[in-house]
Amino acid sequence: MRTRIENATIVNEGKRFGGTVTLDGDKIISIIPASDSVHATPEAEQVVDATGLYLMPGVIDDHVHFREPGLTRKADIASESRAAAAGGVTSYMDMPNVVPQTTTLEALEDKFDRASRTSLVNYSFFFGATHTNTDLLEQLDRRKVCGVKLFMGSSTGNMLVDREDVLRTIFSRSPLPIMTHCEDSALISANQKRYRELYGDDPDVKFHPLIRSEEACFRSTELAVKLARETGARLHVAHVTTARELSLFSPGPLYDEGRGLLKSVTAEACIAHLLFTDADYARLGTRIKCNPAVKGAADRDALRRALTDGRIDVVGTDHAPHLPADKEGGCVKAASGMPMVQFSLPCMLRLCDEGVLDMERVVELMCHAPARLFQIEGRGFVREGAQADLVLLRPSAPWSLRKEDILSKCGWSPLEGETFNWAVERTYCNGHLVCHQGRVCEETCGQPLTFDR
Repeated sequence: MRTRIENATIVNEGKRFGGTVTLDGDKIISIIPASDSVHATPEAEQVVDATGLYLMPGVIDDHVHFREPGLTRKADIASESRAAAAGGVTSYMDMPNVVPQTTTLEALEDKFDRASRTSLVNYSFFFGATHTNTDLLEQLDRRKVCGVKLFMGSSTGNMLVDREDVLRTIFSRSPLPIMTHCEDSALISANQKRYRELYGDDPDVKFHPLIRSEEACFRSTELAVKLARETGARLHVAHVTTARELSLFSPGPLYDEGRGLLKSVTAEACIAHLLFTDADYARLGTRIKCNPAVKGAADRDALRRALTDGRIDVVGTDHAPHLPADKEGGCVKAASGMPMVQFSLPCMLRLCDEGVLDMERVVELMCHAPARLFQIEGRGFVREGAQADLVLLRPSAPWSLRKEDILSKCGWSPLEGETFNWAVERTYCNGHLVCHQGRVCEETCGQPLTFDR
């Protein structure tokens, strides 16, 4: 079926213009600017009047934890892909710290199989590197697997890799981009021991950014960048949280049409670290406890500036749902992570309203850059011939987040009660209208992402 979206304000590849976009099946077949008086718009069975609405590519979230398999009491691919669609996210890349961990080829294939049956939007999965599976890296399918996830600061099962010889092997052998969680575990352990001696077995969450400190982040990120420079690996550092770490990354554009990717070392910022500061622990407590920790206002403001100067290349969510009971306690007992995928785009558009960045840059950070960085085929742009992954947004439509609006299985958000000025009106995935004004309209429309490597 053909769908024609008329009279939209299209935001794509640094431009903003009025026009009409026509979809045929799962592809975009026509983009006619309003200024074009020569070309006729194609006929279509369904016509959507998008007067007053903005049209952009579907968001590609490079960093989610959908908890399947093994942790489905918290979330699963079906529930979280629906939350994603409601927020304008049409593609995601999921992390390997599930049960069993995605550290074997069999476990990786199982996740693709599960997503093929239940995912509303498009998907790929990271392979988890460990001390003992480096021999598998060269067997990964470059066309199918988004990347290798490396926990350089984590105590999740056997996924912490802290021996430099193994790290160097991973950096040397990986045929795919390496996405690192960078925190120095030895320093974190020493900090935690000291704070527990001072404040008891489970110190208040306000101490979390002091335990998982700026120094712990910088040491680990510095090592990752050093190894990448020495080995020539493609490094993407997840959830950068400090102003000091930003000094390790180059400003400027990620991509040039003539030369392709301009950087081999890139950085991601996550929504929580762009919104919250350590002052918010008093208000929100462990709801904003995540690893790496939300830090001070100076760090948040430095991250915001880096959105526009190119030191931050991609914005993701680190969507990590837990049940409310899992979030009880303090620095030690409360689980780290929060659900963010459904509301990441409205949050970033609020930063536009506040003058932090413009909408064209939001589209670059959340759509174009992930597609370019991971070399995703046919997605991330409003282009003729591209996959029809699109989002229609309604500006100047204030709404407040209620618990009943949340589609994530965990049923809560640290943003409850917040007011947003932009609403996700429609989300199209592979040409299907998958969500309309927060209501899911389809079942399984997602396709596996493919990569041009």
